Amino acid sequence: MTVVPDQITALAEERQVARVNKDFARSDELRDLIAESGWLIKDTSEGYLLTVAPPFVVTAQLGAFVDKYADSVSGTTVVLVIIDGWPEDTHSSLTALLRHVPSHVRVLAVDCANIDGAGVVVHELAKVHKNLDEFHFAQTLAELGWANVVNAAAAVSFSDFFAVMDLSTIWEGDALTPLLGVFSDPKVALTGWRGVNVDVSHEWREFTPATSGSVDAILGYFLLTRLSVAREIGPDPKAKFYRNADMEWSLAIRAAGYEVVIPEVELPLRQDRHHGYHDSDPEYREKQSKKTYDRLLQKFRKMPEILHEGKDHGN
Repeated sequence: MTVVPDQITALAEERQVARVNKDFARSDELRDLIAESGWLIKDTSEGYLLTVAPPFVVTAQLGAFVDKYADSVSGTTVVLVIIDGWPEDTHSSLTALLRHVPSHVRVLAVDCANIDGAGVVVHELAKVHKNLDEFHFAQTLAELGWANVVNAAAAVSFSDFFAVMDLSTIWEGDALTPLLGVFSDPKVALTGWRGVNVDVSHEWREFTPATSGSVDAILGYFLLTRLSVAREIGPDPKAKFYRNADMEWSLAIRAAGYEVVIPEVELPLRQDRHHGYHDSDPEYREKQSKKTYDRLLQKFRKMPEILHEGKDHGN
């Protein structure tokens, strides 16, 4: 066990006092001093936790990330992969993606809290893959919020297209080029691997799988949009968890008058274990999913005309 030096503990205690006094400027200054000394501090219900800093730069806040790196991740397409643990899956998913993605594409890996060393895996891969951009945060994905991470990633990207890919998705070939073809139609703003349609006959409480053509929503396993649209209409910042947030985002894009389409080709993708769903805290998962779905219903259930079959959809 690594012993925390007395001077680091003293800085941490001083920071606690600053936080109690709501002197947040001093609190941030002390956090940075601690980081410069090779330690990370995380606030807990009991006070704080100090850990040895990993071998990469950790960005303190999403706001600072956007301010510092706006428009800096440049490629014809930027593919965002959010890393929230699962180091073996991180390695297999990113390695497959980097093997098959076209060379003009940038992969943007956002690591949340280096859980189980997953951030270290990203760091090692970034050393050998020039088209992999790594960013690391001290907070977990639950603390940052799924939509906030997506919106921040769009803000730092400089590209024509912007993709979001789940860690469970494994590339077995070039899955991007077939999707880009749908954007020859200027009305199309969103495409992806798997989609769903709303069943209005069940009061929007059910969705049916959709495999090709115009669809109501694209699921977040792998979705691709125009960067301009992602910046104009990003996922709702209230969406802390991914589930239902992808559908809410899709419907918001449709409500703005854009088309959402899945191409009539089979993409070279497969899905491994979806940890984001199966291995997340059930209580948190259900609570956040319900919040997002209730918000989705409130926003869109009275707007059947936005669906791909309009008012007759589901009847």
